[in-house]
Amino acid sequence: MSNLDTPTTLDDTQKQTIREIVSEILEIEPEEMTETSLFKEDHEADSLLAIEILAALERTLKVTIDQAELPRMVNLEAVYAVVAEAPAA
Repeated sequence: MSNLDTPTTLDDTQKQTIREIVSEILEIEPEEMTETSLFKEDHEADSLLAIEILAALERTLKVTIDQAELPRMVNLEAVYAVVAEAPAA
């Protein structure tokens, strides 16, 4: 299987880092969040927190994420996909 036609996948360490960043910003325990629980509906995130999550991901993971991706970033699963597609900063 070729890596050319599929987005880069994240390893468990990267996923754990993302989970920790998101849970810290949302002020919840990492275990309280599933990969599909919705930040806004399930964890009361607002748009400012979403921007904070995006900025923290860029800083920590050294990637560039377009703010146009924010509407996609509704849960961990979606954040993993956005980060996997993001170009290195």
